[in-house]
Amino acid sequence: MKLMRIGVDLAKNVFQIHGVDRHEQPVWRQRLPRDRWLQTVLDKIEPGCEIGMESCSGAHHWARQLQARGFQVRLIAPQFVKPYVKSNKNDANDAEAICEAMSRPSMRFVAVKTIEQQDIQATHRIRAGLIEQRTAKANQIRGLIAEYGLIAPKELLMLRRAIPCWLEDADNGLTVRFRRLLNGLWDDLRALDERVSELDGEIAAIAASEPAAVRLQQLRGVGPMIATALIAAIGDASQFANGRQLAASLGLTPKQHSSGGKDRLLGISKRGDAYLRTLMIHGARSALRTAKSKDDRLSQWAVRLAERSHPNVAAIALANKTARMAWAMLRNGTDYQPDRAAA
Repeated sequence: MKLMRIGVDLAKNVFQIHGVDRHEQPVWRQRLPRDRWLQTVLDKIEPGCEIGMESCSGAHHWARQLQARGFQVRLIAPQFVKPYVKSNKNDANDAEAICEAMSRPSMRFVAVKTIEQQDIQATHRIRAGLIEQRTAKANQIRGLIAEYGLIAPKELLMLRRAIPCWLEDADNGLTVRFRRLLNGLWDDLRALDERVSELDGEIAAIAASEPAAVRLQQLRGVGPMIATALIAAIGDASQFANGRQLAASLGLTPKQHSSGGKDRLLGISKRGDAYLRTLMIHGARSALRTAKSKDDRLSQWAVRLAERSHPNVAAIALANKTARMAWAMLRNGTDYQPDRAAA
C-alpha cells in the first residue's frame, strides 16, 4: 500500500486523515491526536506523497514542519474545499474533500508563509485589534459623557484634548464618582495609544530593514504599513503568474456576471485580504491628493482618470495598478521604474 496523496483536516486536539493510493482508492482513514499525528504520518507515508490541508489556523506551522522533512504540502483556501464535501459536514468528510480538491489540475493553492512573514502578520493583526479597541473606548467615552450634557468631538485628536478639560472643569456638572470613572477611561485610552505607537515603531523598523519592503516604498502611496503588509501576505509573489492575479486576489478587480455572450462587469469583487485591500486603497487616496503637483506619467494618468470619473473609482484603479507594480518588483527583485508605471 503506497499512499499517493493524503488530506488532513486540522483541529485543536484531533486531526482527521484521508489517504488514497495511485488508483484513487481510499486506503487510510484515521483520527489522530494532536501530539501523535505528525509522527504517525511520517511513519506511514513515503517520499513523493503529497499532503493537503485547508489554509486555516495552524496550517502554515504544520506545513513548514512537513516541508522541513522533505514533503510537498498543498494549502487550499476553505472556499475551494467546500464544493468537494459530498454529504454532511464532519471531520472525515472534510479530510476526504481536501484530498479530492488537491488533485484537481486547476486548483489554486496558498503559498506557505515563512516564520518571518507570520511575525510581520502578527504585528499587523495586533495593531489592528488595538485600534479597534481604541475606537470602541473612544465611543464609550462619547456615549457616557453625553449623558451628562456634554458633547464630545468626533475626531480622536480633539477628544484627547477635551477629556483633561472636562476633568479639570469643576462647573460642568460631572459628579465626583463619574470624574473618577472618566479618569480611568482616559488612562485606558492613553495606554492603547502607547501600544499602537510601539507597534508603529516596530513596523517602521521592519520596513527599514527588509530589502523588499524598502523597494516597495518607492511606489506612490506605499509606506511602511503597506510595504510590510504586502511582504506578510504574499512574500516574493511567486504564487502569482502575473500582476493581475495579485490584484484579483486582493479583490481589486471587477466582479464579472456574464451570460449568453454578454459581458457584464460590476464593482470590485472584494475577495481576499480585506485588511490589505483597505490599506492599498487608502494609500492610493493619499497618492491622488498630491498627484496634481507631480509630473510623472503615473501621477498624470491618475489625475486624468480622477477628472473623468469618480474619485473612488480613480483610487481603486490606482490601487490595482500599484498591486501589479508591487508584484513585478517582488517577483523580479527590481526597483520602481517610473517611466513604465503608466504603460
